[in-house]
This record gives sequence, C-alpha cells and structure tokens, in this order.
Amino acid sequence: MIQAIVFLPLIGALIAGAVTLFGAHRRNPGGDEMDHSHDHAHDTHASDAHGHDDHGPVEPPAAGSRLAEIVTTALLLLSAALSWFVLVDVGFLHHDARVQLFTWIGSGDLVVNWTLRVDTLTAVMLVVVTTVSSLVHLYSIGYMHEDPNRPRFMAYLSLFTFAMLMLVTADNLVQLFFGWEGVGLASYLLIGFWFYKPSANAAAIKAFVVNRVGDFGFALGIFAIFALVGSTDFETIFASAPGLVGKTINFFGWQVDALTLTCLLLFMGAMGKSAQFLLHTWLPDAMEGPTPVSALIHAATMVTAGVFMVARLSPLFELSHTAQAVVMLVGATTAFFAATVGLVQNDIKRIVAYSTCSQLGYMFVAMGAGAYSVGMFHLFTHAFFKALLFLGSGSVIHAMHHEQDIRNMGGLKDKIPFTYVTMVIGTLALTGFPLTAGYFSKDAIIESAFVAHNPFALYGFLSTVIAAGLTSFYSWRLIFKTFHGEPHDRHHYDAAHESPWVMMVPLYILAAGSILAGFPFKELFAGHGVEEFFRESLKQNPHVIEEMHHIPAAIAFTPTLMMALGFLVSWLFYIRRPYIPVELANQHQMLYKFLLNKWYFDELYEVIFVRPTKWLGRFLWKKGDGFVIDGFGPDGVSARVLDVTRNVVKLQSGYLYHYAFAMLIGVAGLITWFMFGLGGQP
Repeated sequence: MIQAIVFLPLIGALIAGAVTLFGAHRRNPGGDEMDHSHDHAHDTHASDAHGHDDHGPVEPPAAGSRLAEIVTTALLLLSAALSWFVLVDVGFLHHDARVQLFTWIGSGDLVVNWTLRVDTLTAVMLVVVTTVSSLVHLYSIGYMHEDPNRPRFMAYLSLFTFAMLMLVTADNLVQLFFGWEGVGLASYLLIGFWFYKPSANAAAIKAFVVNRVGDFGFALGIFAIFALVGSTDFETIFASAPGLVGKTINFFGWQVDALTLTCLLLFMGAMGKSAQFLLHTWLPDAMEGPTPVSALIHAATMVTAGVFMVARLSPLFELSHTAQAVVMLVGATTAFFAATVGLVQNDIKRIVAYSTCSQLGYMFVAMGAGAYSVGMFHLFTHAFFKALLFLGSGSVIHAMHHEQDIRNMGGLKDKIPFTYVTMVIGTLALTGFPLTAGYFSKDAIIESAFVAHNPFALYGFLSTVIAAGLTSFYSWRLIFKTFHGEPHDRHHYDAAHESPWVMMVPLYILAAGSILAGFPFKELFAGHGVEEFFRESLKQNPHVIEEMHHIPAAIAFTPTLMMALGFLVSWLFYIRRPYIPVELANQHQMLYKFLLNKWYFDELYEVIFVRPTKWLGRFLWKKGDGFVIDGFGPDGVSARVLDVTRNVVKLQSGYLYHYAFAMLIGVAGLITWFMFGLGGQP
C-alpha cells in the first residue's frame, strides 16, 4: 500500500509527460520537440496578466490534455484515500512498517538502502501532502483550462508530489536528501512554468539559488553525521545520539560541540526550504508561478519540508540546547518579520505568501520549545486553511480577469459569494478564531513558548503574540479590501463571476478541513495522547505538554484577544474610516516604505552578494578567461601560429627572380657557415 501511495504520483507524472512530448511531436512532425514559431509571436502578441499566451510552445491535442488531467488527478485522489487509511492503521492501530525496496548505494562503510519508513510522523505528512495535492490537481483542471501547456503543468505537479513523498518516507538522510533536492527541482520548474515571462524565470532562479545556500549547510550536516556515526540510517543515528553528547569536532581549526554544529548545519537547510529569516527572500517571488503552484508549495510540500526534517531529527535537536535556542530565535524572528511586511502588501497572493512565512516561524518556535508534536499540529491544520486561502485567491483572480492588486478590487462578496464565504472561513482559521483548526494549533504553539525552558522563550512568546495581532489585521484587510466596499475597477467587477464547480469543490473540502482539522486531533498532537499517538516517531519533551495545561488563564486568552484586536483595528481602518491608513502612510513614510520594501532585504543582498558576484564573474570572464587563458592558452598559441603562417605565406610571391634571390642568399649563407664554422677545426 505504501508503495502505491508513493509511486502513483510518479506514474501520473510520466503519463502526463508522455502526453506533453506526444503533443510536441504532433505539432512539429519534422522531429523537433519544440515548435519555435511562438518565439516570433511573442514579439507582437503580449501575454495577458495571468501569464498565459496564445502562442505557447506546446499545444497537445485536447484529448491528450484531458487524459493528462484526469489520470494525474485520479491517481492523486487514490493516493490520498490510501494515505488516510495508513494514518488510521499506523497512528491508531500501531502498525508501523519499513519497506525495503533495494540497496541503492554500497561503497565501503556507506551502505544506503532505499527503504520506505512508515510511522505516525510519516503518516501525518502523507495525509497532508496527498490530500492538498489531489485537491490542487482537481482545482488546476479549471484554473489552467485555457493554458495550452496544462499536460506539462500536471506532470510537474505530480512530480513535485512524488518528490515530497520520497522525502517524508525516507529511512535515511541520503534518501531524504534525494527528496529534498527533488522538491527543489520541481519548485524551480513550477515557479518558472511560464518560462517566456522574464519575471518568472528570475523568480525560479532566485528560489533555486537561495535554496542552494541552505542545502549546502544541510549537506555538510549529513557529512558530519556520517563522520560521527558512520551511518546515515535514522535508527543507527538515533541510537548513537546520546553517545555524541560532549563530543567535539574540528571545524576549520576550532573544536566545537559536535551535536550543536551538526544540528545547526541541518537547520540551515531547513531555513532555506522553509523560508526562514535571512533565507526567506525567494518565497514571495515564488508567486510568479500559477496560483495552484503557490497553494502546493505553501501548504503541503516544499516549505513544510524543513519543519518535517527538524521533527524527524528531534532526537538530535533535543540533545542540543544551543541548537534549540537558535531554532526558536529564528522562528520567532520570522513570525514577527513576515507579519510586519504583510501589513502593507497589495498583491493578494503576496499577502498570503508572507502569512505562510510567518506561520512557518510559529512552527519552528514550537520545535525550539521541544514541543515537536505541537509544531506538527500547526503544520497539519495550516495545510488546510493556507491551501484554501491560496486557491480562494486564485478564484478571485479568475473572477477579476487575472487582476491581483487588492486596491483594484472591492465589493466582490455580491459577485462571488461562495468564494467569499470560503475565504472568510480560511481567514478565521488563520487568525485563530475559537473552534477553528488554527485556534487549537496556533494557541498551542504560543502556550508552548510560554512554558519552554529556552533562553529565547520569552522572546518567542512575545513575538508570536504580537504576530497573532498583526496576522489578524492584514488577513482581514485582505477580506475587507477585496470583498467589501465599492468596486475600484468597474469593468472587471461587472464581468466577475463565480468559478466553475471543479474549482469550487476543493474550496468546500478545504473549508471543512479548516474547521474540522482542529478539535478532533487536539489531544493527539497537543494533549495527553501525544506519547501514544506518535510513540517513537518523535522525541517529545513531555514536560512542555504537561505544563501547557497549567498556564494562567490570562496567558491562554491572550492570542484570542490579539486576534479580536487585529480584527477591530482592520475594520476601523478599511470599513469605518478608510482614510486613516492613507494618513498614517503619509505621516510615517519611512516606516511605510521600510515595510513595503520588505525591510530592504532584496536591496541589501543586491549590494552585499549579487553585485560583487557579478563583478567577480565579469572579472574572471574578461581578465581570467579572455586575457590570460585565451591570450596565453590554446587560443593565444593558435593566434600566434596564424600570424607566423600569414607572414610566411607572403614569401610565396610566385616570381622567379624572388626565388632565385632567396636561393642565392641561402647558398651564400651555407658557404659562409662552412668556411667559418668548419674551416677553423683541424
């Protein structure tokens, strides 16, 4: 069964990929896989705001496109159904399993078996990944129906899902790294799906490069573990972990604590994948991809990989208090930073994207507190309402003919009432409204930070509480400016209409999950049933869970108070007195621009990293390659040979007296050498 869950998406990706290639050959029977006639079309036909273009590079037959959509979606729905069955079987019936497929690598002491690990932590991730992905596949049938390249899109979606499933079922670090890099590749392909848009290409490259920075640290962490333990297998690592306490490792001449260094290097990879502070800059730009891509990346796959990895390696992090402190520091900073930036963004998808960045910070705060199951609880609930908000935003964009600026919207609740209701439900869950899924998981994180024995526990608690108020403000700002008030773009407003059923059904299911995914699972993730539910799949700190149930009532009520306060301020600013935000922005222009420009991180990185790198590259190109290598290397030698050859050729004039004169000079030289060179010898 586990093999089916993992490999069904891969089968779907291969079938959709075959349809894409078949369509390319149908369009260009001469043999080229790409029809380049569209290149000229782009010079005279601008693509629309959505990124579509009537002259896409590949246009498979309609029947082939429908086949790709149906096959990939059906296989993902089947995989999702099996995943829920596995969650019941593993989480409640305790039927953990390890399915070895084959030996992948055997080189000296390094032996890596390709094994599918199935425990409760894996089962939770299987449900999250396959459920959201199947709904995104279904939604994409309607959202991408005008795109001629939708078989390729569906193939990428399924490939993305397969890579994430390989990651969460990994039984060793090498296999996990395979899935880790697989989701990085798939995200690159999906973010840059509309590759004829320069902005999409730039965003895809940015995501790829920033993640390489984190992945470099992650790879070093894997190397360090192998050097310390002699294995990359999780069971061996976890069994050896207590023996690593107090050991040191040589790091550039310094003797540093082995566990701390290893955990920090591994967390560096999580910072890149999960877009944490300093390595977060790729996430907002990832909005250049189609909206279903945003939902899949932000809710179920790539950004959750870092959180899962820390939870999987909790036996290591639990032994390093310094590493836990860094995890909480980074997570709390991210939660606050992203929430402040989300206050002033105007692109509907970017607002939700910064919300994701902030919520991921919440999850890492829980990890730093030692409440790994609580962090996983928020990952589980967050998947439903964040996918709902992204797909709901896609429905709004679809209704507004691809308009994404909320300043050009307004009054849409009467035009698209069903989308409005689902977006409100997602917003209630995100802000932590009582009895929604987010209420139980987000409040549990704040409570875990309050009781944690971590040097940054107070900082984590205050940052997440403040972020809760900011999240409520900008989330309701999105709702009020999009769905309430007067329309700002009457032309698009008049043409607005509800999305087709194939797009609305996923919204209804996710809206139900945004409500129902909280209370029924509360005791399993954040209550007294944690040890029984997760058993050995997490190294939980039992004291944190116990102390969470004895915090003062005022502390427990604080997140709800901040949620209500954020709602009231947002209502005052954008419904009651909409002139206030404009006046505040004019009065505090420096602060407004600071937030609008995302704390100027892109500009800062441009000066510190991008420009020096470009200068170095140009210098090595012009001086190193052009002047030195080409000047003195093969190109230089060949140039000198050509110069000599040209001069020698000039001697071949074709005139007889020139040759006679040359022969005379040669004879004279020979006689002279004979007389003075040999004549003096006895």
